[in-house]
Amino acid sequence: MIRDAHTLAGRIREIHAAIRDEVVAACERNATDTMARVVSEGLGDTVFEIDRVSETMLIERFEELARERSFVLIVEGQSSQGGMALPRGIDPEDAELRVIVDPVDGSRGLMYQKRSAWILTGVAPNRGEGTTLADIELAVQTEIPTIKQHLCDVLWAVAGGGPNGERLDRFSGEREPFIPTPSRSNTIAQGFGGLARFVPGVRAELAGIDDRVHEIVLGPVRRGEAQAFEDQYISTGGQLYELMLGHDRWVADLRPVAEAVLRGQGLELGLCCHPYDLCTELIAREAGVLVANEHGDPLSAPLDTEANVAWVGYANTEIQDQVAPALRTAPKERGLTSAS
Repeated sequence: MIRDAHTLAGRIREIHAAIRDEVVAACERNATDTMARVVSEGLGDTVFEIDRVSETMLIERFEELARERSFVLIVEGQSSQGGMALPRGIDPEDAELRVIVDPVDGSRGLMYQKRSAWILTGVAPNRGEGTTLADIELAVQTEIPTIKQHLCDVLWAVAGGGPNGERLDRFSGEREPFIPTPSRSNTIAQGFGGLARFVPGVRAELAGIDDRVHEIVLGPVRRGEAQAFEDQYISTGGQLYELMLGHDRWVADLRPVAEAVLRGQGLELGLCCHPYDLCTELIAREAGVLVANEHGDPLSAPLDTEANVAWVGYANTEIQDQVAPALRTAPKERGLTSAS
């Protein structure tokens, strides 16, 4: 177990708050084209100017934290797959913790001021390079709001301690605690949910699976009817948030599952979800969201910046019981590995 986990959670929340304030200030100072400028391209993802703002402060703040705790820092956008051992000079094997961070999850939506992004951090005891998402015992995610938005949330959890939430009025400074509560609905009808298909490449296949899932669960669409709705939030942390707050009833990101289909067409798999995008799924599980991989098993991807991860989230067991069987059937009908 992580030593003094609640104190550490408070320190990480402070780091997140500083990054959030700096990114919002940068968005207020700079034009959209400036924040959307591509800084670098890597195997993990594209790094934009808005990401660079957060990464610079993140490294500085975590180096300060390293005066109190030793850890290997694994950051989206950094070149070292093995992470950065802090304090500097320490042998990674001797570090107490492994900390995986996405400084801005949802940067594309935020840099165009369309929607909030999220700072994500997961902390696990250091078990070397074999440490996985399943080992994370502490997680914090902090909303980076658009500049016209005055309310923003932070969520955190220590394994076994339940979820925590706080809503900040960034103009008045007032803070209001809340407990994240997933939807208790027993049906997907008239609710939000669906498959993630943010970018070109496999959208046709994924949309077909999405339609088929709804047909299996709700039956054929009748004339003039809207059975259910979807919300393509281009942020895994944001998707988890929507599940935790009761806004979405289910989400499935099956992009990696489509790789075999693309390979058969002579095409490459594009952008997928990575472990740093899912490093706060502990909070969702503590809130009661059912999170699993495409086979229905707990997430166990390595804590790195390149692994492609498929995942499914359900607001409750009744939603899972409806959707999971359909998610096993629909992909097979279109030549993809099943999900559940």
